[in-house]
Amino acid sequence: MSARLRWLVVLAVLLVVGVPLAILFLRSHERVVHTEHLPPQGEASYNPLYVLGQALRADGITVHSSPRLDLPRMQLKPADTVLLLQDTADVPAPTAQALLAWVERGGHLLLRTPPPFKDEDAAQGPLLDALGVDTGYYESNCKAFHIADDPGHSEFCSGRRFGVDVPDGIRVAREWGDDEGLVFARLRKGEGSVDVLSDMEFLKGTPRIFDAEDPKGSLADGLHDLAHRDLTRHVLDPNYAEGTVWLIYGSRPPTLWSRIFYQGWPVWVPLLLALLAWLWQRAQRLGSLLPAPATERRSLLEHVRASGEHLLRYGKAPLLYDATRRAFLARLRRRAPTAAALSGEAQVHAIASLLQWPHSRVQTALQVPPSKDVVALRERIRLLIQMRNLL
Repeated sequence: MSARLRWLVVLAVLLVVGVPLAILFLRSHERVVHTEHLPPQGEASYNPLYVLGQALRADGITVHSSPRLDLPRMQLKPADTVLLLQDTADVPAPTAQALLAWVERGGHLLLRTPPPFKDEDAAQGPLLDALGVDTGYYESNCKAFHIADDPGHSEFCSGRRFGVDVPDGIRVAREWGDDEGLVFARLRKGEGSVDVLSDMEFLKGTPRIFDAEDPKGSLADGLHDLAHRDLTRHVLDPNYAEGTVWLIYGSRPPTLWSRIFYQGWPVWVPLLLALLAWLWQRAQRLGSLLPAPATERRSLLEHVRASGEHLLRYGKAPLLYDATRRAFLARLRRRAPTAAALSGEAQVHAIASLLQWPHSRVQTALQVPPSKDVVALRERIRLLIQMRNLL
């Protein structure tokens, strides 16, 4: 078969197999586009005003974000705008006076009342006190904000309402509220203005959890909501596009340890498990994996008895008698040297007189028994032990 014919066969086989598979795949599968909203990353994860800053930058406005109010670094100009999301109670009196002096030169300051969960008896801060704002006797109630495409819309549901009793040099240019208190007030001071709001949730660009059944409604939050955009444009109106906008979001970026704990767990969890396994391996165990060594159970008396039985079994009975007789004679030399120095019948008579025993009994004890007579051996050993104990 030529090479050309071989390639034609291979191509035909591929067509016969591949075409039905392609048709089957196209008939059994459908292309679907799925949009998945990922959690915010970087600055967007800790700056609630990040979306607002991006929207203002897209509109050609210079925007700076900061976690805290720092007037020496900011170098505010008369046409600038400062949006203060942090709690005004944290602003010290010198900083509050400097802010109001800047407002009098033409600045625009936006601030909010203390959060509703804060203690009513807690101080609201020198900044609100200087503006004549009172938040001590007001609660958090929603305020209707009707627009053309959303007639049932409500705002300021998460903030504490307030009242205004402005001091000299400040006048109320615009206010919005009802008998239960104000939710918005624009105060004029010199050439600038101060906007006091009970809530700034509409300025935060935090989207809701994505809902596949209602994709548009899932994004109707923060600046995705048209009503929130209109309200944001209204509160930023005095110096809009005239100067720099400073967004003070009142929170700090996550610390290194929090990032390691929440984002670095794929690394530190296996390392922690490995460390615990190593400690478990190196630690002293409560019980040994090997059986305990057998302890010596036999006493000295058992060893002596076993040795005697061994000698008796193999016809070494005279050795047992001789050891007992030597022990008796050794004590006799210590207690009665005169009797120990004698021999024969004289020694027998001396021992009998010393122990007050019959002569025949002592003579029997000192005679070597026959090697096969176990009874005589035991009797003589018993007598020698008794004699030794009596010395």
